[in-house]
Amino acid sequence: MNIRTVRAVCFSATGNTRKVVTSIAKALSEDLCVPMTTYDFTTPVQRKDPPTFDETDLVVFGTPVYAGRVPNKVLPLIPQLFQGNGALAIPVVTFGNRNFDNGLIELRNTLEELGFHTIAGAAFVATHAFSDRLAPGRPDAEDMALLAAFASGAAARVRSMNEIPAPIAVRGDTPVGPYYTPLGMDGKPAVFLKAKPKTDEAACNLCGKCVTVCPMGSISAENPLVVSGLCIKCQACIRSCPTHAKYFDDPAFLSHVAMLESNYTRRAEPEIFL
Repeated sequence: MNIRTVRAVCFSATGNTRKVVTSIAKALSEDLCVPMTTYDFTTPVQRKDPPTFDETDLVVFGTPVYAGRVPNKVLPLIPQLFQGNGALAIPVVTFGNRNFDNGLIELRNTLEELGFHTIAGAAFVATHAFSDRLAPGRPDAEDMALLAAFASGAAARVRSMNEIPAPIAVRGDTPVGPYYTPLGMDGKPAVFLKAKPKTDEAACNLCGKCVTVCPMGSISAENPLVVSGLCIKCQACIRSCPTHAKYFDDPAFLSHVAMLESNYTRRAEPEIFL
């Protein structure tokens, strides 16, 4: 295949998906001896001027998994911003040590529907946005070694291709099932859809960092103490706050985090599909 550019495309509220996607794309660009570009569509400002693709592009396209699928507020952004126009694509998801469930197959299906041709796929483990006790330090050296091997295998497949292949086979349900239901410590559904981050006013210095990183544009620029719009619990504001002023105190949310910490601290492994 005549690939002229490798393109890294990602939604990455806390940076882990971006690290995985750009690392794969960089390895591919070096192996295939072509340039690489990056497009991060996490925030409203970043979603301006999306790239166009064609059959000479190889796109490494990544999102995190929320509740076992592509985040429900991210999924509709993808067709709004992107069309494949015959580009080759590698869907990649990251998950926080529980399971990626139907996240990868959903991303693969979405890209195929938009005119991309998927030739490989992967699900990598990353530190959970909710807790550093879940997959701490991931992706680690072992993950990055597998990532490099995956990129090498994908590059070899591109070089050997003479025609467009069938969509890459990945783990997941057809049709894609419902989102995973978060559970609390009592084993019952934990309902925290309306939960929003709070602010320790004594710690907040009104720097506005949280305003700039919110994927939904929901934190007031005039008063960063106010979360006026939708919150997707991505933790971008929590993890980026230089004074650690942002926090969640919703009981159902905290119970769900405690459940995850009690049941999912074992080492989950990445899965690659070539």
